[in-house]
Amino acid sequence: MTEGNGKGKRAAFVALCVLLLVPLDIAPADAQERRTLMDMLFGDRRQVQERATPSPERPRRRTPPRTAAPGESRPATSQTARPDEPAPVEKMEDARKILVIGDFTAMSLGKGLTEAFAQDPSVAIVEQGSGSSGLVREDHLNWPQQLQQLLAQEKPKLVVVMIGANDRQAMQVDATRERFRSEKWLAAYEARIARLAKLVTDAGLPLLWVGLPAFESPSLTTDAVTLNGIYRHQVEKLGGEFVDIWDGFVSESGAFIVTGSDINGQPVRLRSADGIGFTDAGKRKLAFYVEKLARRHLGDLSITDIIRGDAANLPQLSSLPPAAEPSVKTQPISLTDPELDGGGELLGQKTSDAPKPAAGETPRELLVKRGELPEAPAGRVDYYRTEITGSTR
Repeated sequence: MTEGNGKGKRAAFVALCVLLLVPLDIAPADAQERRTLMDMLFGDRRQVQERATPSPERPRRRTPPRTAAPGESRPATSQTARPDEPAPVEKMEDARKILVIGDFTAMSLGKGLTEAFAQDPSVAIVEQGSGSSGLVREDHLNWPQQLQQLLAQEKPKLVVVMIGANDRQAMQVDATRERFRSEKWLAAYEARIARLAKLVTDAGLPLLWVGLPAFESPSLTTDAVTLNGIYRHQVEKLGGEFVDIWDGFVSESGAFIVTGSDINGQPVRLRSADGIGFTDAGKRKLAFYVEKLARRHLGDLSITDIIRGDAANLPQLSSLPPAAEPSVKTQPISLTDPELDGGGELLGQKTSDAPKPAAGETPRELLVKRGELPEAPAGRVDYYRTEITGSTR
């Protein structure tokens, strides 16, 4: 009995311990966590851990910048901002017009020229480029006919042409379709260039024909070199001027570049991602090659050019100033001549009137009046006499 009672007591004690360790208040899991007897006796461990462990910082809400109201100045920021370009000035009613025609390259050039002449009220840029046009597809856009209308409508003082990037394709010549760069294709293409250029020169207007730049495609670059040679030959033959921009968009070795120097010598991106188009800096660099030539043809010398002091923009002098009278040449005067002129008398003075040196002049008087030094005694360091004496030995 004693052993049985002992086993029963131990079993009851174990059951009591298990019962005490089981949570007293059982609630749904989604309502609250289970609390044990240890939590009731020594406090909630979850609360102790929350007090000991710092809560993670909540991400701060980023408020979008407030847009300034019209007329309200924006607060200055710590970042260095690029100064805004001055607003374009209003053009005069009789502003001289520069007509820009061609394909998408001419459109880029027109944007650059508009920026270049933005502060000149006397010059207006007329952008009339068509992106997909050229000299091959006259069925798409006939540039000679279009140019005739533009010359009559706009009455420009200068015409700028940049075209050819879309002309690497077959051309309809008479009843046949000639492939690119064949003999008949080249002959017909030269005739169309001459026809377009002749419309400008016959009207008595200066013509600037801008060459094609290098492209990322090697084949397109090779064809651009060929077309530039045709443009130069035909345009200069008719009295126009070919503008070569090639070196501005290639490296020193002649390879195509995406990034290069802008008009201020700073490294910038010049070409777009497709390797064909131009960025804003590239468009401005295109205009850089045309701007000075355009000002020269317009006879314009703006205030900016005067301040810049660019000799290339100075006007040609119509007449030279009168030549100055030749200076009177005098005979050279020897520095070792005491009289300084090789003579002992003044100009116009007679020989009989010349003063005679007084007898017994001191060395000081000889030095001051006549510039003569007494002869050094023999044996002194400044004795230079070269007499040779015979030896007694």
